[in-house]
Amino acid sequence: MHFNILTIFPDMFPGTLSGGVVGRALDKGIWSYDAINIRDFALNSYGSVDDEQFGGGAGMVMRPDVLGCAIDSVKNRGKVIYFSPRGPRLNQQMVREFAATPDATYTLLCGRYEGIDQRIIDEYDIIELSIGDYILSGGEIAAQVFIDSCVRLMDNVLGGGNDTTKNESFEIGGLEWPLYTRPSAWRGRNVPEVLLSGHHGNIERWRKQQSDEITKQRRPDLIKEK
Repeated sequence: MHFNILTIFPDMFPGTLSGGVVGRALDKGIWSYDAINIRDFALNSYGSVDDEQFGGGAGMVMRPDVLGCAIDSVKNRGKVIYFSPRGPRLNQQMVREFAATPDATYTLLCGRYEGIDQRIIDEYDIIELSIGDYILSGGEIAAQVFIDSCVRLMDNVLGGGNDTTKNESFEIGGLEWPLYTRPSAWRGRNVPEVLLSGHHGNIERWRKQQSDEITKQRRPDLIKEK
C-alpha cells in the first residue's frame, strides 16, 4: 500500500509511523509513502499557498491553483482523501474497506488554515473524511491516524494473524471487555475468577456480557448501529 501525502510540513512524516509494528512494516516495504511539499508549487518566491476568503471572514484558505499543481504532480493518485470535519466520521468498517486492497494507493491532502478552496474538492472528486468531532491545526495528524489504522490490518504487520484484530473494540460490534494479565493479585485487586477457571465457554459468556454492559454505558450509539 502506498500513500502520497500532500502537506506543507513534510518533515512531520513518518513521525509516529516510524515506530512500533507500523514502523517495522515500513522498513520491510509492506507499505510506503511520499511526502510532497505543497510549497514547492507556490506561484511566488515567498512560498505562499493561501489567500484571503472571498466574501470576507477570518482565516486564510489554501489556493486552488497551488493545490491543483501539487495534486497534478502525483501521477498515480488513487483515491484522493481530504481530512475535514465535514466528512463522515472514520470508523473501523471504513478502515477495513480502505485496507482491503494491499496494493492500493491513496493521496492524502493535509489542509491548513481555514481549509481548502471548494473547487479543489469538486475538481478532483475528493473524499472528505473526519477522524472525530474536534478541530486540529492541520491534517497531518489525521493522515497519520488514517495510515496507522489501515496498515495495521495488512498481512504480516501484526503478530497473531487475524486473531489479533478480530476481538478488538468495534470489530466485535461494540467495545472490548476488560483485560487482565499477571500477577493475578495486585494491590488488593484480583483477576475475576472466571478468567482463571480454564472454562472457555464461561469465559466467552463473561466477556460478551462485559462488552455489552460497557458498550451500553459508554457508547450506546454502537448498539443502535448493530
